[in-house]
Order: sequence, then structure tokens, then C-alpha cells
Amino acid sequence: MSTPNVEAVKLDELNCWRIRHGQAELLVAQQGAHILSYQLAGQPPLIWLNDEAVFKAGKSIRAGVPVCWPWFGNLARNPSSVQAMRTSEEPPAAHGFVRAMDWALGGIETEGESLKVEFTLPYPEGGFPGWPHQVDLTLSIRLDEQLHISLASHNRGNDTVTLSQALHSYFAVSDVRHVHVEGVDGLSYIETLEDWTTKAQRGDLRFTGETDRIYLDTPQKLSIVDPAWERRIELTSSGSRTAVIWNPWIERAAAFSDMADDGWQRMLCIETANVMDDVVTLAPGASHTLGVSITSKSL
Repeated sequence: MSTPNVEAVKLDELNCWRIRHGQAELLVAQQGAHILSYQLAGQPPLIWLNDEAVFKAGKSIRAGVPVCWPWFGNLARNPSSVQAMRTSEEPPAAHGFVRAMDWALGGIETEGESLKVEFTLPYPEGGFPGWPHQVDLTLSIRLDEQLHISLASHNRGNDTVTLSQALHSYFAVSDVRHVHVEGVDGLSYIETLEDWTTKAQRGDLRFTGETDRIYLDTPQKLSIVDPAWERRIELTSSGSRTAVIWNPWIERAAAFSDMADDGWQRMLCIETANVMDDVVTLAPGASHTLGVSITSKSL
């Protein structure tokens, strides 16, 4: 059994840990329990660390695997049951608030040949800002031959809670114009760039412009096929029936201050999610776990 190497590092204002276990190297920030990068020795990264990402306290990071919770995207586009959970009149941040909060590192420990890293975000004294529901969060990361990420929500309050969420994973690719996604053929999707109309996917998904789609009733397994890097990135989800596939393309990326103008070429987001009619409803005492396992295979 290999002994993990754990190094505390500081990226500008953020406390982070670089963790090496076996062939895997993981970089994770305390803020947001945010995985920043992941790769295996001798291979290109699997999780994309944006060269222009900004590491400032209280500012969400455009890279890696942001945790979107307790709503996804624009709150106004969420079902009314999710919107009703929020009590503040202040404009809501996109993707909720936990990705800009400091989580507690619960522990780093070996389990057989695997390594488990756990972060917790208990319901704080005084409550979450504008969201007064007693839900505790645990983000677990497990490293073995794959990268396993799971987000557990536990309702310890007396009221039923409804939320949407996503593991907003940025995957590293050789060039998004030359990769395709398998597993979506025949699925219905919401085309957010065309007035949120519902369409049907025909064949694998290839990329020729800005893409922002919510795929419905998705299978457990989706794959990114990258011929130039001679690999297939396989995603196996649990606790989810929806996936968001996103790439900003040229104009959107140019408008981002925290992404290189050509950064869009090197990334593709497939977000394991609970959105639209796949939202999570937690009765008092109930829990839900959203998860994804990520691996790379040679073509």
C-alpha cells in the first residue's frame, strides 16, 4: 500500500492541499471543497485547472469541480419549489452559495488501496445567508484507479427542503472542436440558448459553437472521446437523472476576466446534476447523495 503525500499549499488567498496517492495527483481548495485539478502520472489532466482562474476569498473559482448548491444556475430558472426555499430579497448568486464558503477538512485517510478525503459544511450557527434550512453537507473524494466524488445532503431540520445541485466538472480536452460525447443519442434536452426549448439529440454530441444544454433522463454512463489524446473519459453517475453540457466558445470566453480567450478550446463541462424535474426533496431526517466516478481509458 502506498503512503499518500499531502502538502498544504496557498494559491493567492486560498488554502489548498496537493495530495498524491499512487499514480494520482489531486489539488483541492478549502473554499467550496473545490477540486481544482486531477491527473494521473504520465497523462494529461482529467480535471481542468484554468490557467487564468482567480483564487480570492469569497469569489467562486472557474475551474475544476465547483459545487453548485442549493440551486443550480439562475435561481429564477429553477422550479418554484426550489425558489421558495430562499427568503432573502437580495439578488441571488448563480449556482448557490456554498462554492464561496470555507468547508472543514474532515480527514484524509486510506481505505485499503484507496484514499478518502472528506469535507464537511455543517449548517452554521445563524444559518445560511437567506436560506434558513438545516441541511448539513459532506463532500467525499475517493482516489483509487478512478476519481470518485460524492455530495451528501442531510436534512436535520423539521421542514421538507427542496434543492437543485450539480458537480460542475470541467474536463480537460485536447481541443473541444475535435472531441465528442457518447451516451446522449436519443435523449431529450433543453436548449437554453434557444429560449429553453426541448429538443431530441440525434447521434453523439459534437461541438461547433457555444453549447449549454440540460440533458434529461440521462443514463448512468457518459463518455468524452478525445482522439488526439487517444483516450475516453468515462463518467458514471449516481443519484442523478440530469446532466448539463457546457462550453462557452469564443465570444463568451472572451467576456470572462478569469479565462484566457482561447481557454474554451481546452475544456468541456459535463455536470452531474439534479435540475429541472430531477430536483431533490428531503423530508426531515432524510439524506441524498449525488455522485460521479471518473476514469480514463485508452482508445
